[in-house]
Amino acid sequence: MNTKVILLAEDNPDDEALTLRALKKNNITNEVVVARDGAEALDFIFATNKYEGRDVHDWPSIVLLDLKLPKVNGLEVLKKIRTDERTHNIPVVILTSSKEEQDVAEGYGLGVNSYVRKPVDFNQFLDAVKQIGLYWLLLNEPPLPQQRVTHV
Repeated sequence: MNTKVILLAEDNPDDEALTLRALKKNNITNEVVVARDGAEALDFIFATNKYEGRDVHDWPSIVLLDLKLPKVNGLEVLKKIRTDERTHNIPVVILTSSKEEQDVAEGYGLGVNSYVRKPVDFNQFLDAVKQIGLYWLLLNEPPLPQQRVTHV
């Protein structure tokens, strides 16, 4: 990917603003595309509907995925990402307020890279977003686009 785009799939306007503020405060200046429901997140990833014409191979560097999304829930979005051989290696971090152990188990069962509960305290939230950004955007070495398809 030429630019390291972050896809933030978040339907709560307060959590969206908080996440964007935390990214900015931590000097994470990557372009952030916000999808406010699961269908829009999938449209962005697969370059369909309003994102038609976007280079379908220009994957987000990371998907920050809420679970309780309208239209298509976060676990279903994750499942569609992981079952398509073009997108199965895109790093996905579930960033949610859900404390349901079933959600954690299902997320990892579907291949999420990380599951992070949104801290209630703003300073803790800032730190969590900073750690996510530092790891996934700076330290992590993703496969090159032509290496994304690793199995048949």
